[in-house]
Amino acid sequence: MSRSRLAPGVEVVTVPGRGLAVRTPEGEFLGVRPGDADQEALLSLLAGDDTAPVDEEVERVVRAFAEAGYLTDGPHRSPWPADRRDVRLLGDPVLTEPLAAHLTALGARPRTAPAAPPPGGASPRTEDLLDGDPRAVVWCLDGPVPDGLWDAADRLPEHGVAWLRCHREGRQAYVEPVAAAPGDVTSAHVRSRRLAATPAHRELAAYWSGPRTSGAPAGLSLPAAALLAALLADDLSRWATDAPDPAGLPARRRLRRVDLRTLTVTEHPVLPVPPVAPTPGKDG
Repeated sequence: MSRSRLAPGVEVVTVPGRGLAVRTPEGEFLGVRPGDADQEALLSLLAGDDTAPVDEEVERVVRAFAEAGYLTDGPHRSPWPADRRDVRLLGDPVLTEPLAAHLTALGARPRTAPAAPPPGGASPRTEDLLDGDPRAVVWCLDGPVPDGLWDAADRLPEHGVAWLRCHREGRQAYVEPVAAAPGDVTSAHVRSRRLAATPAHRELAAYWSGPRTSGAPAGLSLPAAALLAALLADDLSRWATDAPDPAGLPARRRLRRVDLRTLTVTEHPVLPVPPVAPTPGKDG
């Protein structure tokens, strides 16, 4: 009975006149038929009391919980591995500061550095991003991404370095998938997919390249920055500890759009863009 404790998000409640019910991580209620099992012993066992008396009926119900995926072997999250602790944070302090606090609490060792776009908007060299041998690089922008800024960073997974990023466009923010291996979704892939998905692709491309005329500042509020930092920290923690993805889209194939007015998060599937075949030459 080593695997008898309820998994995070799973709860059992006693319903007057109806017996036991389990509330799943998705928020659904399912009836439990414990039969002749001692309910007090069963509930103690599910709460993590290894000293609770166990008989065949209790074992039967616990096995049913395990087969449904409602039990856990131990803590919800594994400790942050030592060989993945070094995380380099680049970008705007309104995002990197709360993100650094989250990562430190989770066991990582974040190092924050400013990352203003180079003159002319050119991308920094991949070698510069690899300086100090980080295991992951996270780049956060309180604004749109200048053309070419993330080109070199898109090559980080080829060097075994995880690559995660987010940016703001007006009153929306985008948290892009973790890219941790060759073939994962890069920022260039996300831009291509977004352009292909909108009839306003010319306008979107022009918005990205600028210039843009704005009125009142639309910077990040503290609650919005905290939400984005929490999303980034959760994704990076799942990569570092090899934790399973939650229900829904896999983290490496998921683009999240955050409405900064309502702090509503929506998920969108995104896939890598295959290389374009060269145009065949003419015979003769």
